[in-house]
Amino acid sequence: MGEVEAGDMLFIGRAASVQFVTPIRFRLIRQLDWTTYDGWVWLDGYQLDERGDAVDRRSIFVKRAGLRTAPAPVVIGKPGRRRIRPVGVPGRPGG
Repeated sequence: MGEVEAGDMLFIGRAASVQFVTPIRFRLIRQLDWTTYDGWVWLDGYQLDERGDAVDRRSIFVKRAGLRTAPAPVVIGKPGRRRIRPVGVPGRPGG
């Protein structure tokens, strides 16, 4: 994956860091300008639930090479009666 930009939705799993045994979706606010190891970055953003809603603000330390773009949740139904179908997480059933 190339450069990340504010607003990107990312899939953060073990390829990004061993701390993410359970993968998360992450909406990027910004890449932090903190000194770190070559190939690693600090990202500031929001952890998302299966509907794409922010549930926690986090700063995470990850390998740039392990970052993946996450698909956005798909909104289905009529306006005013919205339902959101969760999008599968790669590597998990239904993903």
